[in-house]
Amino acid sequence: MIESLIALIAAIVGLGIGYLVAKKINDAKYEIFVEQAKAKAKAIEYEAELILKDAKNSILNAELEVKKKYEEKTHKIQKDFNQKLDDLFKKEQKLQQEEEKLKEDKEYLCKSQKHIQDLQSDVDKLKNKYQEKLDDVLKILEHSTRLTQNEAKEIILKKVEENSREQIAHIVRKYEEEAKNEAKRKANFIIAQATSRFAGEFAAERLINVINIKNDELKGRIIGKEGRNVKTLEMVLGVDIIIDDTPGAIIVSCFNLYRRAIATKVIELLVEDGRIQPARIEEIHEKVCKEFDSAILEEGEIIVMDLGLNKIHPEIVKLIGKLKYRASYGQNALAHSLEVAHLAGIIAAECGGDENLARRAGILHDIGKALTHDFEGSHVDLGAELCNRYKEHPVVINAIYAHHGHEEATSIESAAVCAADTLSAARPGARREVLEAFLKRVSELEDIAKSKEGIKNAYAINAGREIRIIANAQLVNDDESVLLAKEIAAEIQEKMQYPGEIKVNVIRELRAIEYAK
Repeated sequence: MIESLIALIAAIVGLGIGYLVAKKINDAKYEIFVEQAKAKAKAIEYEAELILKDAKNSILNAELEVKKKYEEKTHKIQKDFNQKLDDLFKKEQKLQQEEEKLKEDKEYLCKSQKHIQDLQSDVDKLKNKYQEKLDDVLKILEHSTRLTQNEAKEIILKKVEENSREQIAHIVRKYEEEAKNEAKRKANFIIAQATSRFAGEFAAERLINVINIKNDELKGRIIGKEGRNVKTLEMVLGVDIIIDDTPGAIIVSCFNLYRRAIATKVIELLVEDGRIQPARIEEIHEKVCKEFDSAILEEGEIIVMDLGLNKIHPEIVKLIGKLKYRASYGQNALAHSLEVAHLAGIIAAECGGDENLARRAGILHDIGKALTHDFEGSHVDLGAELCNRYKEHPVVINAIYAHHGHEEATSIESAAVCAADTLSAARPGARREVLEAFLKRVSELEDIAKSKEGIKNAYAINAGREIRIIANAQLVNDDESVLLAKEIAAEIQEKMQYPGEIKVNVIRELRAIEYAK
């Protein structure tokens, strides 16, 4: 019994102690939780302060940005306002000047009118005076010669008419001479105005391009084993490639600007790429030809845009770009056409014509030169036919014909183009006759070769001393190649005049290509 009581008391005491221990532990945990909560609250409060600070900074920055934009906009508006105010002030000054000029003109007209009235009054007085004298003379004649009044009057009038005719002829000659001098002075003034307002670039073309290379080792790679690469380049590109002792330079020579430009680009790409071999040469050549086709169209579009022209057919735009690779008497055709367009526009504006139409006619007056390498006929006929086909303005077509004297200029714009063409061509150093004669001879050489059946292409090289002809292997066999060379040589000898001799070189190459799949 006592043991049970002791055990019960011990259990109660244990429970009490456990309760106290648990309560103490819970109180400690509660204090920890409270401290943690306080710490979190402080952290949240700190973060809130940071966010608030950032928000204030953002608002401040936004206010500064808005204020800056507002100030910039205000400054711009003020600047525009001041500019417009200046423009208005200038216009007002101009109007005042014009008003003063009109007043002066009005005063001059009033004075002139008064002067005319005075002259008319004097004429009337003289007329009356001479009429009185005539009557007196008639009476005297009637009494002295026993003529009737009508007969005497007829004699006097005949004499007066003879004297008057001499005076009138003298006056007409005088005013005709004055009119010619005034017209000449005005024409010289207009030409001086036009040439002073336009400064054209020198438009002469050379026959060679120089390609700079980093070191002379590349020359050996371009020549290739046994000259294989340079022969392929000359055959594919149709140019002369001159590799001599000139350090760091390769010379590309050809009378055809387009072929020379393509050849220069191909060689530059090959040098940059490093892989110089026949297959790669043909691949690069094909790629460059496509790039040049696109570049020509872009060039034409830029020129048309710069001149402020519109509604020009894309084919004509492409041909305008192609003029960059044409030359006449050593003068670049595109530079010449641009010069003519600007000068014609200025001259037409000075003469009261349509400036835009004159510029249009000026840029298209030599458009036929872009076709002369591909079609037979003069550049005048080819250009006029092209513009007719694409419904160009009649003034443009008249200007094409008129600038070479095929037609009379029928408008101010056409006459302006003719004058501008003469100004551009007649400038000292603009054209070279000897060079044009050489270019004509080598072009004729290529045309003779291309006229034969079975010829793919022909290139005049070595300053026209050799014609290299690429024959179609499907149409011409080896035996026919020999005969073809003889025929072309005989025709050149018959039709052309040249110093020395010309080598006719017919090349026939057959390629068989198949793909393994």
